[in-house]
Amino acid sequence: MIGEIVTFIETGQLKVKEPREGRRGRFFHSRNMTFAYYTIVAGAWIHEHSHPNDEVWNVVDGQLEITIAGETRVAGPGCAVVVPPDTAHSVKALTDARAIVVDYPRRQSIGGIDL
Repeated sequence: MIGEIVTFIETGQLKVKEPREGRRGRFFHSRNMTFAYYTIVAGAWIHEHSHPNDEVWNVVDGQLEITIAGETRVAGPGCAVVVPPDTAHSVKALTDARAIVVDYPRRQSIGGIDL
């Protein structure tokens, strides 16, 4: 688009941060969203929690057991999972996995780590 700034981000060049044991991510922001490129080891989990952000998990590889508002499903490659704002959710890696997670609006921290 004319007048819009386009930024190309080499995600492999971003610093790796580990907000929880077994969950490593590379993070960046657009004007309104936070993007996380995660690698997750089998058995790693994210406790049940909620936050005011919309959150979308896009599973690239592996199997994740995701619970949203008490409903549990297994998500594999090609699956997108939408977590509404202020909704309790948790995630457990059934296998080694990779996922891209997008939050709106932007987040300043994840798991106590500043982004």
